[in-house]
Amino acid sequence: MPSLPVSRIVLKLSGEFLAGASGEGIDFQRAGLLCDEISESLPEELSLLIVLGGGNLFRGRDAGKAGLERVRADRIGMMATVMNAMALGSLMEARGFPVRVFSALPMAPFAEHYSPEAAREALSRGEIVFSAGGIGNPFFSTDTSAALRAVELDADLLLKGTRVEGVYDRDPEKDPAAKKFDTLSFRDALSLDLGVMDASALALCRDHGIPLRVFDFSRKGNLARILSGETPGTLVSKEVDHA
Repeated sequence: MPSLPVSRIVLKLSGEFLAGASGEGIDFQRAGLLCDEISESLPEELSLLIVLGGGNLFRGRDAGKAGLERVRADRIGMMATVMNAMALGSLMEARGFPVRVFSALPMAPFAEHYSPEAAREALSRGEIVFSAGGIGNPFFSTDTSAALRAVELDADLLLKGTRVEGVYDRDPEKDPAAKKFDTLSFRDALSLDLGVMDASALALCRDHGIPLRVFDFSRKGNLARILSGETPGTLVSKEVDHA
């Protein structure tokens, strides 16, 4: 089976992939299956950094509606991502994989403080790296954090795992007639406001030439297909001139 011609990947996953049926908390059976999906797909020569959201534990927008001040809400959300990274990292370690958990927030002794240099060193030793705590500042999503980490580490590809097959012209969970894009330019993703990622994340990828593939992570085997050179989902890149 051919392998994907890349050596370093950033994988962004929603915290909802760790949640139970209610969409909240951490379901360790489901988290274990997520670990298995990653570990069974990962070629030995590939470096992987994972960014997890924290929405299964805390949603800043919901807290804001309840009256919590935005900066404080975002800080709590960043701490939720650290909890998710610690949990999933521990499960990966239990499966025999070397893991390093970094946080952009000072979280010692629970996670090491993130720096691009420390992350590069860990990746060079074959460790799976988790980057948590967002970028350490409020008002930025974990999408933007994933894009920034991809730029800092000179990743070959940013993967965003979702619950649908890729990028559509409208929400496919609400409209079965929604059209899926196989390829898309960053320009069109931004101008059409398709909700692929935050505008700041898309702009970072566009400006630094990091291709983005959006795919259905919930479909078993999709990650392995991508890492073996297949093309499920939607590729967003600078090279595409039209949707």
